[in-house]
Amino acid sequence: MQRVSQLKSTTFALISTLLLFWSVGVNAHATEQSNAKQQAANLLDNLNTYSANADWDNYFSLYADNGIFIGTDVNEHWDKAQFEQYARPTKGWRYDLTSRKMTQHGDVIWFDEILHSESYGVSRGTGTLINTAEGWKIAQYHLSFPIPNQIAKEITKQITATQSK
Repeated sequence: MQRVSQLKSTTFALISTLLLFWSVGVNAHATEQSNAKQQAANLLDNLNTYSANADWDNYFSLYADNGIFIGTDVNEHWDKAQFEQYARPTKGWRYDLTSRKMTQHGDVIWFDEILHSESYGVSRGTGTLINTAEGWKIAQYHLSFPIPNQIAKEITKQITATQSK
């Protein structure tokens, strides 16, 4: 009987220890993801600050070497060098963050954010960040203008008419 009691105590201790290690691992993973998302949020905040100040060296340092920018025009699908060629002569652009959502899967974070600018009003930025040896970098950024459904047909007719000219 004493042996059975001792076996139960040992089993309980073993299971408790395993659960403790498992919960520590889960908490460490959650903390790691939280830190990664905070780093990603800082990167995206810096992106908007650098573009507003036309600080192009710092702005483009946030992009991966093979990063892509997709702009609002159908023809704006630029690699990093092409985008730099477009941006560097400008005085920059300002977009203020309204909201942002991020999802992490390992060394990849995808995001979408709602932005506001004086020039265009509401816009949406979506993209993918990758964790590199140098930290998080933008692999792809896509800026678009969300169109309310009730005026979508009117707007797309205007776009079609412009493209056919």
